[in-house]
Amino acid sequence: MWVSPEDVLLAGALWITERANPYFILQKRKGHGDGGGGLAGLLVGTLDVVLDSSARVAPYRILYQTPDSLGYWIIAHGTSRKEITEHWEWLEHNLLQTLSIFENENDITTFVKGKVQGIIAEYNKNHDVKEDDDTDKFKEASAKFRKLFGMPEEEKLVNYYSCSYWKGKVPRQGWLYLSINHLCFYSYLLGKEAKLVVRWADITQLEKSATLLLPDVIKVSTRSNEHVFSVFLNINETFKLAEQLANIAMRQLLDNKGFEQDRSLPKLKKKSPKKVSALKRDLDARAKSERYRALFRLPKDEKLDGHTDCTLWTPFNKMHILGQMFVSTNYICFTSKEETMCSLIIPLREVTIVEKADSSNVLPSPLSISTKNRMTFLFANLKDRDFLVQRISDFLQQTTSKIYLERELTGSLNSSDDERTFNLNDSSVPTATQALMTMYRRRSPEEFNPKLAKEFLKEQAWKNHFTEYGQGVCMYRTEKTKELVLKGIPENMRGELWLLFSGAINEMATHPGYYEDLVEKSMGKYNLATEEIERDLHRSLPEHPAFQNEMGIAALRRVLTAYAFRNPNIGYCQAMNIVTSVLLLYAKEEEAFWLLVALCERMLPDYYNTRVVGALVDQGVFEELAREYVPQLYDCMQDLGVISTISLSWFLTLFLSVMPFESAVVVVDCFFYDGIKVIFQLALSVLHANIHQLLGCKDDGEAMTVLGRYLDSVTNKDSTLPPIPHLHSLLTDNGEPHPEVDIFKLVRSSYEKFGSIRADVIEQMRFKQRLRVIQTIEDTTKRNVVRTIVTETAFTIDELEELYVLFKAEHLTSCYWGGSSNPTERHDPSLPYLEQYRIDVEQFKGLFNLLFPWANGAHSDPLALRFFRLLDQNGDALINFREFISGLGVLCHGDLTEKLKLLYKMHVLPGESKPHIQLFFHSFLIRSPAHRQTLETATDLHCVSVLQSQFIELCKTLYSMFSEDVAEQELYHATATVTSLLLEMGEVGKLFSSAARKDNNPETKSETSVCMRDLTNPKPMQEMFVPTCLENKSSPFDEGKGDEGCEQLPPMQDIKLEDSSPKETGTSSAMLISDDETKDDTSMSSYSVLSAGSHELDEKLQCEDIADDTVLVRSDSGSNGDRGNSTSIDKDWAITFEQFLASVLTEQALVHYFEKPVEVAARITNAKNVRKVGRTLSMSDYEISLSG
Repeated sequence: MWVSPEDVLLAGALWITERANPYFILQKRKGHGDGGGGLAGLLVGTLDVVLDSSARVAPYRILYQTPDSLGYWIIAHGTSRKEITEHWEWLEHNLLQTLSIFENENDITTFVKGKVQGIIAEYNKNHDVKEDDDTDKFKEASAKFRKLFGMPEEEKLVNYYSCSYWKGKVPRQGWLYLSINHLCFYSYLLGKEAKLVVRWADITQLEKSATLLLPDVIKVSTRSNEHVFSVFLNINETFKLAEQLANIAMRQLLDNKGFEQDRSLPKLKKKSPKKVSALKRDLDARAKSERYRALFRLPKDEKLDGHTDCTLWTPFNKMHILGQMFVSTNYICFTSKEETMCSLIIPLREVTIVEKADSSNVLPSPLSISTKNRMTFLFANLKDRDFLVQRISDFLQQTTSKIYLERELTGSLNSSDDERTFNLNDSSVPTATQALMTMYRRRSPEEFNPKLAKEFLKEQAWKNHFTEYGQGVCMYRTEKTKELVLKGIPENMRGELWLLFSGAINEMATHPGYYEDLVEKSMGKYNLATEEIERDLHRSLPEHPAFQNEMGIAALRRVLTAYAFRNPNIGYCQAMNIVTSVLLLYAKEEEAFWLLVALCERMLPDYYNTRVVGALVDQGVFEELAREYVPQLYDCMQDLGVISTISLSWFLTLFLSVMPFESAVVVVDCFFYDGIKVIFQLALSVLHANIHQLLGCKDDGEAMTVLGRYLDSVTNKDSTLPPIPHLHSLLTDNGEPHPEVDIFKLVRSSYEKFGSIRADVIEQMRFKQRLRVIQTIEDTTKRNVVRTIVTETAFTIDELEELYVLFKAEHLTSCYWGGSSNPTERHDPSLPYLEQYRIDVEQFKGLFNLLFPWANGAHSDPLALRFFRLLDQNGDALINFREFISGLGVLCHGDLTEKLKLLYKMHVLPGESKPHIQLFFHSFLIRSPAHRQTLETATDLHCVSVLQSQFIELCKTLYSMFSEDVAEQELYHATATVTSLLLEMGEVGKLFSSAARKDNNPETKSETSVCMRDLTNPKPMQEMFVPTCLENKSSPFDEGKGDEGCEQLPPMQDIKLEDSSPKETGTSSAMLISDDETKDDTSMSSYSVLSAGSHELDEKLQCEDIADDTVLVRSDSGSNGDRGNSTSIDKDWAITFEQFLASVLTEQALVHYFEKPVEVAARITNAKNVRKVGRTLSMSDYEISLSG
């Protein structure tokens, strides 16, 4: 290809000149091509790999040089001699004569450079090549990556790094390539090549470690291998990127969302590093946005635009606090350098004025932002202040237009919010317009004393806090805010502050009317989720009066159903009802819905999907934390298996199901403020408080009793609520009740002992556990599928597991690089195990070619298509693993009858077959008692006949199946004999079919009986049925002939098959070729079957001699769709399965072909090792063997 001219210092170093003229030199890289160039070639090849030279990909190049200059410019390079020769010839024909006209060398150089750049620009224009941000160096690396590993264009390289790969005790220096779906390594040292390819989806462990010998190591583990990489220039960047890509792969396995590429990722606005790919920059931006959203609890679609260091003036302590400002599409956020000192969230929808204040020595580059609630925030020490103000102004303009649009839409739809809320019900049940707790608060007279006074003081403390630090979403969040939360949020402020701290307030403000619309759409709809919701409604806090009447139950039903319709991937999961019922107690219905959204989609990710993956991940994190923080207890708990049992219920319900209600809501207060770390801290505190009792437990039951009694004793002495009976099953051993534990002391103790647990550390641990959990789930799914199918097939368990891996890998590969159907349609984790992965016809063709014995290269696709249609029982154009195995099992382990039955069924198209009168040919065609018994067992298809058009396709299939077999000619002869035999049967059967229709005519009965009598005393088979060339003339029994169809059927003995004339008999004529003649003619060119048409002979089925391959082709390109109605197809002609089976049994070559055993293990091994460019990539965790 042509390249932009670049200077080359030494033209001869490591290159061999092959052609030259006064202006241009064509060179080849040393060591490339035949011979390899000896030791010098090996050294050059090694240098190219180690130094990442482009010559590894493009070993040919053309240099430009002026006669008197010492400088050279590379103007083209090529991967092959053919490509570079074309460029060379173009230069000789189009430029050489022109260059000789110039007198000045500078003019020549300018002209050549301009010409080459013009060619490149023209090529880009004609081929619609879009300019991208990737450097030429990175494009070369991408091309090299695809060439080395046979990857298609769709497989995008993200970045590549120099490193060493340890094979045994020997390191191999090379390059690690990280693409969207694969981790690859390539090394070439002194003639020894090493390649490694691992799919991200197959990685079970990815960790960065350090040893005495190797300080920085990345260890990549799969189910079968462990790979170690070292000597990185930037190990942190490499590991972070690998971690991110593996995380995306796990997300794909979990719910397919990873396949939906987010093309709206922000490009970095300034100073974007050009040494990495655009894709790498986008992934970096995605990672930063995720951290930004998690830090400030922002909506899922918020994307960070940029951040900068600055100071914030805090009026409550009269200080300038150093920190960072973050700007995104809809928010301006700030966090101090000291984590707990201050944080701030300013939604742009609340901003009224953004202005640059006057700079001074005390306050350089200040920026003032005012909001609707009359708060003003002063930032200073801003770099690029003008640029920042411009960005904020742009986002403000977009936000304003959005607000106006929403007002117009919602204003035209409803005039009264209250009226809309009350219309949510389709029955007379009243709607809760406020938090249920305020409607069902019961107070006893004796409670109007110290507890109420304490509650009043708490409310006052929060009101004072709001006065000093601001109220609402723009509040300054400081250490004092956290202190107030730990002391307990007042009952009547809980809903407001939960909304604020969780970030749900932002989503609710930006989606007016969304909840009401969702409720209206979901009303009256029924599915699996709504059934489960109905079942659990009366189990949700039944002890609370708010859920002992229809109002509370109806509100709970609406919120859960609306969420199930919003997020079908989650739908409904047990434990959601308990959490939602608590949210409804303290928040209005719509607020409770948005709190549930924040909980399920941001704060507890993947907790409530069908496989509670998030809870299992955090269970693993909790085990790691227990090992670190309570090591003396960890081994004991592991032996008892308690950690996994207790943690699931604790995490899923945020302790609501295991603690008294009034105590558990304090935990929820802290959780909404500080996130998941609160739950981990509290769980560790519970273990730590019971450490001695747990160490003395002998079994898991005893340990559960200890923990259950402890949690039941946790009380909230400040609660103004009447005691609500706790329905958690009290695990007691009839001993003394546990002393009361104050919830506030327990929470504070958890912060003091385990408050050092950081959110970013938890995320790191979650990644590690997510790999383990999802791969464990995948392995469990595989085992369950195999266990279900193993009794239905002759495959062994090991073979089924290998086949499942291949089947799943084919699904994933098509998800990576495209397929004819949507990945979401083919993979649904909520389905039963057997149906979770499904493949479409294109994927099936790939597996058919690799695994099925009938596949034979060029002719495989039509047969694979027929096979797929047969296996696709429900007609959804997808087949699951059970259907796939049922088809493969017949071909690999079925007997001759089953295989032929399958072949026969593939050609019986729905709606075109018809019942056929049984003929009596079978009995004398069977050569052995064993084969006669085989025929007798094949009775389920006796009423289904193959029509003539289907028979033609069956013949074509048979011929194409044998085209690459070692006994090809013998099989062709046998097929020709069987085909001729079946054609004769069809013709004679047609006479019987017509005779049956004339059964009411007494004149024909005696003649029909003569036919039958003759058939019971047949002639020798060689005389009666031989390969034939049929030419069907008009038949008196064809439909549409009117009264002519009433002619008598001539006696069988009068039918002279050898030289019958249509004029004499009115039936089809047959020209016979002797059996010996047929067998001598090895080319089979004499075998020609004309279609048995009633009127026209324009459609023909011919067997032509094409080199060594004989293929049946139709001489007219008639469409398949019209074949059934074509006048050249005889609709009365048909054969049955018994006839087909009996005919095949007469030919030993065919019997041997269909009865020969199939080496299943060898086919599976081959399928795993085959590596093809494009969609059929080698399978799960394939590793290309290291040469040398």
